[in-house]
Amino acid sequence: QVQLVESGGGLVQAGGSLRLSCAASGRTFGTYAMAWFRQAPGKEREFVAAVTGNSGSTYYSDSVKGRFTISRDNAKSMMYLQMNSLKPEDTAVYYCAASRTVVGRNRSDYPYWGQGTQVTVAS
Repeated sequence: QVQLVESGGGLVQAGGSLRLSCAASGRTFGTYAMAWFRQAPGKEREFVAAVTGNSGSTYYSDSVKGRFTISRDNAKSMMYLQMNSLKPEDTAVYYCAASRTVVGRNRSDYPYWGQGTQVTVAS
């Protein structure tokens, strides 16, 4: 089992950047596929990006492709989301998630979740 803690959220102006971090417990971090999801008020939680255990492959939603970059450091048990060119519609609570079995785009693919970090983009 893995425990996840997000950090790095905050308030930023449109066009600005933020870097989110996800710290994972345990010594088997590299065996987990990791992902970022987000949930805006009144909306469903949606997929943002995912990365395989060895960082060999990354996946992005169309809405963030070219602006966000997912990465991980297995030695530090950390995952990151670099967010550039932020837009007001990126405002949401951002969650990191982990899976031992799949790297998917569905919420149900991930049994382990952090508590979330708020990102607010002002126009």
